[in-house]
This record gives sequence, C-alpha cells and structure tokens, in this order.
Amino acid sequence: MRSIEQLLDHYPIVSDQVSREDIGVVLHALQAVMAGGVPGAVVEFGCYIGTTSLFIRRLLDEQGQSAKRAFHVYDSFAGLPEKSAADQSAAGVDFVAGELSVSKKQFLHEFHKAGLQPPVVHKGWFSDLAGHDVPSPIACAFLDGDFYDSILASLHLVWPRLSPGGAVLIDDYQRPELPGPERAVRDFFQGKPMPAVRLAHNIALLHKQG
Repeated sequence: MRSIEQLLDHYPIVSDQVSREDIGVVLHALQAVMAGGVPGAVVEFGCYIGTTSLFIRRLLDEQGQSAKRAFHVYDSFAGLPEKSAADQSAAGVDFVAGELSVSKKQFLHEFHKAGLQPPVVHKGWFSDLAGHDVPSPIACAFLDGDFYDSILASLHLVWPRLSPGGAVLIDDYQRPELPGPERAVRDFFQGKPMPAVRLAHNIALLHKQG
C-alpha cells in the first residue's frame, strides 16, 4: 500500500489552484479519520477540475475504502460567484465572478484519463442545495468555496451531518485576499461551541467532538 507521499510523488497535480502541500494536508486528515474508524462519506465542496478529488479517490482506493465510503463532490462548474460584502478586500481584486470556470465534462474527463472511478457529482450553487443532496453521516469534508456565502452554505449542510471525530477542512482560511472563509466560520459558530482550529497552509482543520 502506497503512502500519501508516494501518491503525491507518482501522480501529477493537474491544475495550479492547489499545491502539493495543500493536497497533503487534506489527505493526512482523511487518512486519520479513516484510521480512527469514523463512519461516513467523504465530501468536497468546490472541486474545480478535480485535482484534490483525484487524490482523494486514490487514497480511498489505496486504503480499500472506496467500496465502503461514498464520495460526493459539489461545484457550480460556472466559476466563482459574485462576492458579498464579507469578501471585500483590497488584496483580492483578482477574484472575480466567473473566474475558474470548468465544465462537469472536463472534471469527469480527468477521472476517465486517470482510470479512476469518479465521485458522485452534484452541479449547482451551494446555496441551492438541500439536506437530501448531502450524504449522512459525513466523516470528512473539504470546503473550497473561496467566498463567505459558499463556505457558510457548506457548513450549514456539512456540520450537522458530521460524525463525532469527523473532520472539516476549509481552504483559504486567514488569507488577506479572501477574508470570507474565516468570517463564515466565525459567524456559523456564533452561539455554538466553537471547535479548536488548526491551521496548515491556509487550510483550517476543525474536528467535531464526540
């Protein structure tokens, strides 16, 4: 069975929107959840062309988990949405609506080219999703929605369905260019017990206590 480092050494990173270090953070969190026997599916909100999704599938395959754990991804496939007031930052002027658009067909093509089983793909804006669109329970979730509304909508869908001991990873946390994700986490947990936040490569890791 290959290690995470061996997987990262062997397979290409198919876009410039995520680094090897970022993928490693996600995979190590997923591996820890699986090793701990946390029940539930794996979900990814904001998959773009599928770079992280491909490595999640490879790790599930290596660990013999693909037949045991559902894997769902969610994306508008229309690029970035409009910013809200919570996303405004002088450092983030390059992040504009419609940027980073790829088609669902392109996403699935990457899995076909890699010879991997694609996840269950949900096309649409996160705010339009309902509870029945999301598996339950969830063991591990990677939220890469970039903006406040996307992260807040993702948390409303994922956190109530997260198994005790499960992990939520939130990309672009504490980035001056993208203040929305951190603000969304703060607002989501207002009035609720706030889990400890561990930060690695601008990815926040939150665990749900039992």
